[in-house]
Amino acid sequence: MKALLATLCAALGLVTAGSAALTEEALPRDGVAVLIEIQDAIGPATKEHFLSGLEAAEEQGAALVLLVLDTPGGLDAAMRDIIQGILNSSVPVVTYVSPSGARAASAGTYILYASHVAAMTPGTNLGAATPVSIGGPPAQDAPAGKDGDKDGDKPPQPGTAMDRKAINDAVAYIRSLAELRGRNVDWAEAAVRSAASLPAQEALEKGVIDVVAEDIPDLLAQIDGRRLKAGGKEVTLDTAGMIIERFEPGWRIELLSVITNPLVAYGLLIIGLYGLMFEGYNPGAILPGVIGAICLLLGLYALQVLSVNYAGLALVGLGIAMMIAEVFVPSFGALGIGGLAAFVIGSIILMDSDAPGFRVSMGLVGGIATVAGIAMFGTMWLAVKARRKPVTTGTEQLAGAFAEAAEAFSGRGRVRIFGEEWAAVSDKPVASGQRVRIDRVDGLTLRVSPEE
Repeated sequence: MKALLATLCAALGLVTAGSAALTEEALPRDGVAVLIEIQDAIGPATKEHFLSGLEAAEEQGAALVLLVLDTPGGLDAAMRDIIQGILNSSVPVVTYVSPSGARAASAGTYILYASHVAAMTPGTNLGAATPVSIGGPPAQDAPAGKDGDKDGDKPPQPGTAMDRKAINDAVAYIRSLAELRGRNVDWAEAAVRSAASLPAQEALEKGVIDVVAEDIPDLLAQIDGRRLKAGGKEVTLDTAGMIIERFEPGWRIELLSVITNPLVAYGLLIIGLYGLMFEGYNPGAILPGVIGAICLLLGLYALQVLSVNYAGLALVGLGIAMMIAEVFVPSFGALGIGGLAAFVIGSIILMDSDAPGFRVSMGLVGGIATVAGIAMFGTMWLAVKARRKPVTTGTEQLAGAFAEAAEAFSGRGRVRIFGEEWAAVSDKPVASGQRVRIDRVDGLTLRVSPEE
């Protein structure tokens, strides 16, 4: 009965909880497969999501990690971190390109080659793994037969030394992965040098992948009993009746996924650069510089030019500096609000809730941000309130105030105000003790008018 229920759950794709322990020779029949989805470009956020799921699978003693992949490619550094995690994993990783219409292009091809089992759904494709520089299009190809190819029987090589280094490094990398997993080495090289691509069925026929499966239950049925090596040990997959446990990304990963989207990253860089340019053209504008600095740091993090820790630390430092500068520079709140935003975003990037001993409480971050925001807006409110108050010292205080005539006079006389007697001039007769309004101050003489 238990096996029947487990099989039904796996067939319906239900998410259930469970745990299993690896043995040296075979995986337990009623094991758990941790399902991780990557449905976007490979970047820092997707890398963190996958490695977190892989670590959770190892800690729980899961029998299998099922990576459902659909990606147009991504950053080389993030891809290599994912592959390093797969190669060093004690839990077998099955990469499955799904659903129909999905692809494992560029970086996805490398990940597929590195996986213990490579599988695809009919109607999917992989390939086009030529590295492309973020800074712009590749240089024009040199004619065939150059660069040490005397026979001219190899594809044209990129024209610059830097491009050739990148291509050759990528070729050596994917060939090593193909040799490690026993897959088609020559096609792997063609995918890098010539941007070759293959549909699922041809990839299976050429030995690029291991399985073509209609869905996850079909995949689990086909790989049942397959022997492979993971974590330095020979294991036999026993996937019949396996329970599927989906690993969901946290809110932090969701937020970073938006920031690290290539379009958003490019937009952040453009906004950052133009913001700093406008600040340079108009020194003292402040707001363009604040927005530019924040967006530039976020853009650099999204493109993994800065690591997550340094980018977060830089944002936190920038936020603190701007909030302190708000006290000394009349920016009308631009520095303070920008500094508060930079501090909160930097704190979120710095936070890693899965690292024991290095956890940052969100309550602490929220508390500090709230206190800083209250203090900043409170200071601004007090400043505006003080600015609207009437003048309380100096001759400006006297204009518009009311005094009392110390004597009856017509023309020149004396009046009392704030315990002082002043010489006064009036165009109308004034009676002793009558209230008079001060119209203006001429030196040490008050121009007054009797109150009607």
